[in-house]
Amino acid sequence: MALSCKNGAALKRYLLLLAQENCEFRHPEISSLASLYGGNFNNVQEDHEKSPFCVLNFPCEDLARKIMKRTVCVKSLFELWGHGRSLTELQQSIQKYPLERMAPYLQHQSTYKIIIHSFNKTLAQKEKIIKIDAMEFVPFKGRVSLQNAEHIFYLLEDYGPDPNSAPKDPLQIYFGRWIADGQRELINSYSVKKRHFIGNTSMDAGLSFIMANHARVKPNDLVFDPFVGTGGLLVPCAHFGAYVCGTEIDYNTVHGRGKATRMNQKWRGPDENIRANLRQYGLEKYYVDVLVSDASKPIWRRRPLFDAIITDPPYGIRESTRKTGTQKEIIKAEQYPQCHVPVQLNYHLSDIFMDLLKFAAESLVVGGRLVYWLPVYRPEYTEEAVPRHPCLKLISNCEQMLSSHTSRRLITMEKVKEFEEQDQQAHLMDLQYLPFQGHNSFREKYFSGLTKRNAREEKARLGDNTIGVPQNAEVPNSKQS
Repeated sequence: MALSCKNGAALKRYLLLLAQENCEFRHPEISSLASLYGGNFNNVQEDHEKSPFCVLNFPCEDLARKIMKRTVCVKSLFELWGHGRSLTELQQSIQKYPLERMAPYLQHQSTYKIIIHSFNKTLAQKEKIIKIDAMEFVPFKGRVSLQNAEHIFYLLEDYGPDPNSAPKDPLQIYFGRWIADGQRELINSYSVKKRHFIGNTSMDAGLSFIMANHARVKPNDLVFDPFVGTGGLLVPCAHFGAYVCGTEIDYNTVHGRGKATRMNQKWRGPDENIRANLRQYGLEKYYVDVLVSDASKPIWRRRPLFDAIITDPPYGIRESTRKTGTQKEIIKAEQYPQCHVPVQLNYHLSDIFMDLLKFAAESLVVGGRLVYWLPVYRPEYTEEAVPRHPCLKLISNCEQMLSSHTSRRLITMEKVKEFEEQDQQAHLMDLQYLPFQGHNSFREKYFSGLTKRNAREEKARLGDNTIGVPQNAEVPNSKQS
């Protein structure tokens, strides 16, 4: 990867140690944070797909530290002094590194230590000591201090993608000076398990922070969630200093009333609400408000207002897709008596995404980002299934598996031009072929896969190896699931 800043400063090599979860989200997060601080991100090169090691070029250490203060996909950052496929290659690489860059960390009065990190192979302590002693060619002049070292160096070894067949010798060896750790502790400190107010679909803390980073949320931004739920996506945005608000159609959720989601708790407590979640983390000052409102009928004036829109729309699995009804819509539907107007109607997934992209095109400032989850049925998925809009540029598209046949994709889009009426007509043409036309289309496909799997398990239990459903096997009704 190569990263360059606008100031044209000389580039220095750095090594990122990436987390081994949510792997598809790692590069887009780093790219988004780099662009937030004025850099560019390209030329991705890795030894293998599952490698946790990633070499980048930064113009300055300050930029690298800024990224590390935000990222949850990166464990640690190192100034890379050398790398190679063997100790000999590593030594040759280090000897080519400019001595003037190494000198400040090799002084007589300084203290240091070397730590061994191996990927997909466990090394005994004796092996680690042998490898540390082999680094004697590095011209250290200070003394070793294992407890309070001023400078920490890492020897990192990559033993390939398969821990069950790791080779005797590493595929790649890296050596560098530790600079900073990422913000992985946020995943635990903001864990949903410890949160005051949660719901059936409260977003995982790690993914919430990834979404905020993809949206490039920064201090004093105004961030909006049209399907706010229990406010799980507002929390990380407020953590980064943005003011947060949203809408939610469910009155009980907004006001923290009704049945509780937690085990062994029947009803929600008197102070279980979205504001209380932000108060729990000392972020209440960033809470603007959440309104009981229908996302299909925006209440905002058509003008750029929000710096980012981050949301997780309902898919019809654990939360229903619904909107408020009107007399005109009921007559067209012909499913209710003419004199009856129900409070809510079905809200098709195709309409949800059409309304969401239109709202983002109208309400985002130019350069603002829309980040949302798109559910997909994997056997039918193509790139053309991702909704588009003339005002929005697709930045990244990352997949998270839900089952063998379904997944959801984190879509990041950036507003590149002001909204005009003719853009909406082009938007409608793009959306007419989306694979979400039926009200419960994704729900039916989701449960159809479960039905087939249950049938196969039943056949295996009965000892029938043929394809098809046994005559006496009871198959669950997908509509009742």
